[in-house]
Amino acid sequence: MTEATDLAAAASSADPRAGLRAVVALRRLLEGLERLQVANARAKGWSWQEIADALEVTRQGVHKKHAKLMPMLDPREG
Repeated sequence: MTEATDLAAAASSADPRAGLRAVVALRRLLEGLERLQVANARAKGWSWQEIADALEVTRQGVHKKHAKLMPMLDPREG
């Protein structure tokens, strides 16, 4: 089993402590994956709007969440 599969199973535990710990771990995993894919999209030239559309959120929301973590892209570089 993968880490995500194990965590998903634990999240449905009858033990609230185990379930909530799994929810926290899944949230951290998901946030890391989102950062990775947003960085990947930006490196490939995607606009904030394209990323927002793919994530089904607003452009402003995705920009606020991720722009400070992304390196500045020089528009003169192609």
